[in-house]
Amino acid sequence: MNTRRNFIKKTALGSAGIAMAGSAMGMPASSYRRIIGANDRLNVAIAGLGRRLGAFYEPIALKESNVQLMYLCDVMKSQREKALEKFQEHIDYKPKLENDIRKIIDDPKVDVLINATPDHWHTPGSIIAMQGGKHVYVEKPCSHDMNENELIVKAAKKYNRVVQMGNQQRSAGPSIEIINEIHNGVIGTPYKAVAFYNNARGPVPTQEKAAVPEGLDWELWQGPATRREYTSETWNYNWHWYGWNYGTAEAGNNGTHELDIARWALNVGFPTHAQVEAHKRHFVQDGWEMYDTMEATFKFPEDKIIQWDGKSRNGYDTYGLGGRGTIIYGSEGTVFLNRGKYILTDRSGKVIKNSKSESSESGTALGGGGDMSTTHVQNFFDSVRGNAKLNAPIDDASISMAMVHYANIAYRTGKGLEIDENTGAMYDREAMKLWSREYAKGWEPKL
Repeated sequence: MNTRRNFIKKTALGSAGIAMAGSAMGMPASSYRRIIGANDRLNVAIAGLGRRLGAFYEPIALKESNVQLMYLCDVMKSQREKALEKFQEHIDYKPKLENDIRKIIDDPKVDVLINATPDHWHTPGSIIAMQGGKHVYVEKPCSHDMNENELIVKAAKKYNRVVQMGNQQRSAGPSIEIINEIHNGVIGTPYKAVAFYNNARGPVPTQEKAAVPEGLDWELWQGPATRREYTSETWNYNWHWYGWNYGTAEAGNNGTHELDIARWALNVGFPTHAQVEAHKRHFVQDGWEMYDTMEATFKFPEDKIIQWDGKSRNGYDTYGLGGRGTIIYGSEGTVFLNRGKYILTDRSGKVIKNSKSESSESGTALGGGGDMSTTHVQNFFDSVRGNAKLNAPIDDASISMAMVHYANIAYRTGKGLEIDENTGAMYDREAMKLWSREYAKGWEPKL
C-alpha cells in the first residue's frame, strides 16, 4: 500500500503532462482520469440496489474517493437496470450488471463489497465476501441474530478485513462533537439515554400465494433463509414485517441507529438486563406480523440505563423534537441529539448551546442518502487504504446491534432477560434458543 501511495505522489507532478498528452491524442477526460491514481484506486461492487442505493451515488462519484464501480448486483432485473440508469447521472462509465452476489465475490479485481441486501443476507453475504478477500461496508443491521453478530466480528478478525456498519450518524460532525463533549464531562456524569423513533407507516397487505414477479430470482433472494413459496408483496420492502425469517422488525430497521448513539454517549458495553413491552396495535387485521409499538429498557453497570421508544405506525411527536433522536441525561445537564443537530442544556433546562445545523438525513426516511452517508462511506474507503480509522468498526457496532436482538428476543419470549455483561450471553435457556436461526441447507455461514 505504501508503494502504491508513493507511486501516486511521484506521478502527481506529471499529471498535467499526461492530461495534455491524452487530450492531444483525443483521449476522453474519463480515460486519463482513470490512469491518474489507478494504483490507489478501490474497485467497488454494490449488492442490493433498493432504497439505500442513493446513499452511494456521491461517495462513489466523488473524485477524491478514487474508486471504480465495477458491479451493480441485485436479484431483481428491474432493480439492476434502474440502478444503472441512476448511476449514469453521476459517473461517466458503465459498471457491469450481475444477478448473483457470489459471482462478483469470485472476481479478484473487486476490493470492496457494499452489502445493502435484505437483513437475512447481511452476515452470510459479508462473510463470503471476506473469505473472497473483500473489505465490506454492510448496511445496518449487520446481523440477523446474536450468532451472526458474533460470526461477523470473528470473520473480520480471521480474514483481516476492514468492515464498517452503515450506522452513518457515527460520521456526523455535530454528533462527534457533542459526544466528545459528553465524554469530557459537559453534562457531568451521563446516566440515562432515551432513544426514540415515531413514524406513521400505513397498513401492509396480507400475504397471499402469488406468482414470482417477472425478473426476480426468488431462490437467490431467499439465499440463506429457509425456503417457502413466494407470497405477494414480499421481495421489495414488506419482508421487514413478514415474520422473523428475513427481517429484524423496527428495532433492527431503525432502532439500531438511535440505540447506537445512546450507547456511544453513555460509553457502555453489553447491558445486564433487557425488558420490553411491545405489541401490534395498529391495523390489527393487516399483514404486519410483528410488534409495531415497543418500549424497551436496558440496564447497565454503574446504574446507567437506555430506553427505546419505538412507534412504527403512530406519528405523534412525543418529545416535541421530531420523528427520531436521542436524549442524554447527565448529573449536570441534558443533551438532545439527532442526525443533524444537538441542543445542550444545563440542569435547569436552560439552553447553553444549539448547534442549529440540519443534515440532509435528519428525518425518519433514510433512503436516498445524504451528507452523513457520504462521509461515512468515505471514512470506510479511507480506512481500507490505511489513511483513517473506522468511525463504526464492526466489533463495536455489533454491541449496539446486540441490543436490538435482546429487544426482539424479549418480545418473542415474553419475559425480561438477564445478560452477561462480559460475553453478551443470556441466562435463559428459552432465550438462548433464539441465539441463532435456521438456515437453508448448505447456506450456513462458516468460518
